[in-house]
Amino acid sequence: MPHTILVVDDNDQNRVLFHDVLVISGFDVLLAENGEEAVHLAREHHPDLILMDIQMPVMNGLDAGKLLRSDPRTKDIGILALSCATTIDDKDDFFATGFDGYIDKPIDIRMLPNTIIKYLASVNRK
Repeated sequence: MPHTILVVDDNDQNRVLFHDVLVISGFDVLLAENGEEAVHLAREHHPDLILMDIQMPVMNGLDAGKLLRSDPRTKDIGILALSCATTIDDKDDFFATGFDGYIDKPIDIRMLPNTIIKYLASVNRK
């Protein structure tokens, strides 16, 4: 059974690109354009991993991450931040909020499937 990845990004082109790359790589993909949609989809579908943009309208990624971590239904879902964070403090905020890691933007789309596979393998070993 393929892993399900929830991609959350307010940029339409990014969502389409992530979707296409991940589907070709054998993942099932859910898409959301803001944190509010992400929380709803995560509660409904319980994906294996969430790739969460940070700066979005309606609800940003940090607020969505806090909600997901505080909800017993979603607290165990892996969340990786997608961000062009430039400082250690920015990245520390991700971990303090409950994110499991981050992927720097711009993302090397060729490496994205391998990054996800490595993350999922490390979680399954714990």
